[in-house]
Amino acid sequence: MRSRPRIGLLGGSFNPAHAGHVHISREAIKRLGLSEVWWLMSPKNPLKKSSDLADIQLRVRHARALVAREPRIVIRSDEITHGIFYTVDSIRYFQKHYPRTQFVWLMGADNLKQFHRWKSSHAIMRRIAVAVIDRAPYSLSALASRTAKRYARYRLQLRARLHLVSRRAPAWMYLCIPRHPLSATILRKTLGANAFLGHNNKR
Repeated sequence: MRSRPRIGLLGGSFNPAHAGHVHISREAIKRLGLSEVWWLMSPKNPLKKSSDLADIQLRVRHARALVAREPRIVIRSDEITHGIFYTVDSIRYFQKHYPRTQFVWLMGADNLKQFHRWKSSHAIMRRIAVAVIDRAPYSLSALASRTAKRYARYRLQLRARLHLVSRRAPAWMYLCIPRHPLSATILRKTLGANAFLGHNNKR
C-alpha cells in the first residue's frame, strides 16, 4: 500500500507572502518528514483589522509567484472559495475532504502566545497535531502561554519529530529552527505597496 500523504497546513493572511514563509515551510518539510506544505490563504484574520489587508487575489497571485519553483509548497484557496474564516473550520474541511491524508498544523511561536484567543482553540488541539515554529522574540512568552501550560503533558520531544504527524491529537512540538529576519509587518512598514512587487523574494 502507498504511504499516506503527510501534509503541513500553514494558515495565514500572507500579507504579503515572503521568503520567511518559504524558509519555515522548507524546514517543516525536512524536520517533520512532510510530503508538502499547503499555504491556506485566509480571506481575513478575525484578530486583525480588515483594512490592513491587501486584496485577497493580489495576495494569492503574489504567493503563487513566490513559490513557483517550490514544488512541495502548494497554495490553497479553499478558504476563499468556501468562505471559511476560522482555523477550526479549515481543519474540519481538510480532514473531511482528505480522509487518507495525515495533517499537522504549523504555526509560529507568536501565534501560540495568543492561541487561547482563537475560536475553538481547544477543539483545534484535540483535532490535529501542532508544530510550533520558533520565532523571535516570542520563544519564552509562547512557552509560558496558557495553551502551552494547559497542554504541557502532550508536548513531544524533538527526537519524536518524525512521528508528530501520525500522533493522535492532542500532540504538539516546539521546533527550534534557524531564524529568518523577514516578516510581513516589516515589509509593509518599509516597502508599503511595493511589498507585493517582488522585493521580498530573495532567499
